[in-house]
Amino acid sequence: MTFETILYSTKNGVSEIRLNRPDRMNAVVEQLYDDVLAALDEAELDPKVRVIVLTGEGRAFCAGADLKEHATGERTALQKRQYLIKANDVCERLRKVTKPVIAAVNGYAVGAGAEMAVSSDFIIMKASAKIWFPEISIGTFVGGGISSVLPQLVGITRARELIMTGRRIAGPEAVEMNLAIRYFPDDEFDAGVAEFAQEIAAKAPLSLKLAKKHLNTAGNTPYEAALIMELEGILACMTTRDWQEGIDAFAEKRSPDFTGE
Repeated sequence: MTFETILYSTKNGVSEIRLNRPDRMNAVVEQLYDDVLAALDEAELDPKVRVIVLTGEGRAFCAGADLKEHATGERTALQKRQYLIKANDVCERLRKVTKPVIAAVNGYAVGAGAEMAVSSDFIIMKASAKIWFPEISIGTFVGGGISSVLPQLVGITRARELIMTGRRIAGPEAVEMNLAIRYFPDDEFDAGVAEFAQEIAAKAPLSLKLAKKHLNTAGNTPYEAALIMELEGILACMTTRDWQEGIDAFAEKRSPDFTGE
């Protein structure tokens, strides 16, 4: 597929979706949301893809909504609603796509950009990158399920602070508060993201799928139900070739070569 507002590539089991409006700091327009959704679908269907990396071209991850377009005031009420639904669809898709998603925050992640990052499974940041939620400061509100997801990551008190003050958080502090999983010095960022992606890509695909699904619903799953769901997950894994490969590799003291079968 060809895309207007993103760059899409796959290598060594890792699919990269790179937001590509650097002249606008990768600010969001409808076409960008459409392209991200289409790229996620492509990565989902590609059996070679184990992990998805979402990042930005240039000096920003995503500077949020393209306020230049909003400022024209040309959208009807229906068009505004459709735009917001599409924004929600992208965040929901990032959480529900069955493959792990790494948000590689290479620069500013603002508003809608921060929402996409938080909707991913992992956030990795450049030390100098900053993430923040400016919505309340400009008279609007957060979207993408952030009022539900963010407290699960950083706790309700910290989530209140981030959303109500719009304070900018750099990589080291984001890791300290459990918003990001890792940060790297700027000149080590690309290599660090690639190494982390490969670490996950080496794992069994079905097991990864089960882990993502169960962990993303952990807050709503009673303990007794989790026991049953995990049991069924283990039994499902035991019917696969990858399960046997994992057992054989352990016995032979080598790294497993999973195929997703």
